[in-house]
Amino acid sequence: MMTSLKMLAAGDSGRIVGFDQAGGAYRKKLLAMGLTPGTEFTITRFAPMGDPVEIKLRGFSLSLRKNEASVLMIEKL
Repeated sequence: MMTSLKMLAAGDSGRIVGFDQAGGAYRKKLLAMGLTPGTEFTITRFAPMGDPVEIKLRGFSLSLRKNEASVLMIEKL
């Protein structure tokens, strides 16, 4: 079942399945940061106001703004 990062909680894991069509501007940026389809990640924490979110993937941590994270289509593992 596809969902978004904001629907997950800290400690949850997910897999990137694609990108939202409306997020064309961020798609290349996210791909360059290693957020390619099939990549698994774990949410490590949210900022107090929910923006940004920190995820751990491929052995490093990455912070994403809410508008960047909303482009990702993910499935919860």
